[in-house]
Amino acid sequence: MPVASMTGFARGTGQDGPLTWTWEAKSVNARGLDVRCRFPPGKDSLDPEVRRMVADRFARGTFSILLQLERSTRALRLRVNRDMLAQVEDLVRELRDDLDVAAPTIDGLLNIRGVIDVVEEEEAAEEAARRDAAILDSLGETLDALGDARTAEGGRIAVALDERLGEIEDLAEKAAASAALQPAAVRRRLEEQIAELIDGSPALPEERIAHEVALIAAKADVTEEVDRLRAHAAAARELLAQGGAVGRRLDFLCQEFNREGNTLCSKAADLDLTRIGLDIKAAIERFREQVQNVE
Repeated sequence: MPVASMTGFARGTGQDGPLTWTWEAKSVNARGLDVRCRFPPGKDSLDPEVRRMVADRFARGTFSILLQLERSTRALRLRVNRDMLAQVEDLVRELRDDLDVAAPTIDGLLNIRGVIDVVEEEEAAEEAARRDAAILDSLGETLDALGDARTAEGGRIAVALDERLGEIEDLAEKAAASAALQPAAVRRRLEEQIAELIDGSPALPEERIAHEVALIAAKADVTEEVDRLRAHAAAARELLAQGGAVGRRLDFLCQEFNREGNTLCSKAADLDLTRIGLDIKAAIERFREQVQNVE
């Protein structure tokens, strides 16, 4: 399975008789799965099925699902509100007794708000259920398109993640090469410090210097951190090759990367290794930023 992003957008339309509809589906990053729906009046009954359809296709992300409906004028008819019209007629007769006014015309009466209602034609329950099924089928196509958009974006993210992993691996090799020089550097600095302290006094035995160098070098040894950085990079590549919803596991690896990077910097005994450690931490942060977009 390919790696998928958590961001995407898709729109789908459909028509059944006089009814047309539009679905809009978009998703953004989230720690889990969150579905938010907006339906026109009378269509809230679709909510459970819409949520199920999203959950069947996606593992993570905040989803905004919008349904818009529009009926053609052929599906509408005019109805006279006779109760309202009777009240208007009574009021007209009352006013004509008090005022010298002409009788209202029919078009004048019909222009009064509330006298004419626009109503939708009623449909049988079976017809409504069939139409709802067609609307949900259209949503399925829209969600599939959203999945395609997320997968396309995920492909671009996977390329960026692969590049970041390459940076981390290259820097880990530089750290290993620099760390190999640390025992000699530690010995040289220790000898210089001893020479300053004794200032002309007899030199310490070679065995004592070698022992102190070994102790300091052991504390400054970053071989384990470098090996773990290599192992974490290999594990990340395996997850990217596996694909699917691997975002959470990649995020966990980011924490492990950070732990090794911090330890390497704390152990660095020279400026060169410190700089490499800081570069590793910067590369890990760039990797983590991209991981936040992975499903």
